Amino acid sequence: MRTSFIGVAALALLTGGATAGISAKKEPAPVRAVGEPVNCVSLNQIRSTKVIDNSTIDFKMAGGKIYRNSLPSSCPGLKFEDRFSYRTSLNQLCNVDIVRVLHDYGGRLTEGVGCGLGKFQPVEKISSAP
Repeated sequence: MRTSFIGVAALALLTGGATAGISAKKEPAPVRAVGEPVNCVSLNQIRSTKVIDNSTIDFKMAGGKIYRNSLPSSCPGLKFEDRFSYRTSLNQLCNVDIVRVLHDYGGRLTEGVGCGLGKFQPVEKISSAP
């Protein structure tokens, strides 16, 4: 059983690496910073997340506030899989925490590569209307 888990983990790493080379880098949605970045956000305030690319995750909070997290390094497979997990013993998600790309293997989610978070920058969307 242990060997099969290691095999699945290795496959997840290989898959993530392969998709990173295939996917074209797109610019994140246009936003503007509105305040200073913070180290942590409260877990009970997170309403949804949106993976922008392999280096950027938006966290939509209660009340509509958005925090953009720009990861310090690219996270292979993050955009392709478009989902991640995290573990924390606190009621906050912080810039020292790790997110793990979730891979779907026949309906079974498996954790893949781990990637460190950056600071959480409060942002607002820039209207494209004149």
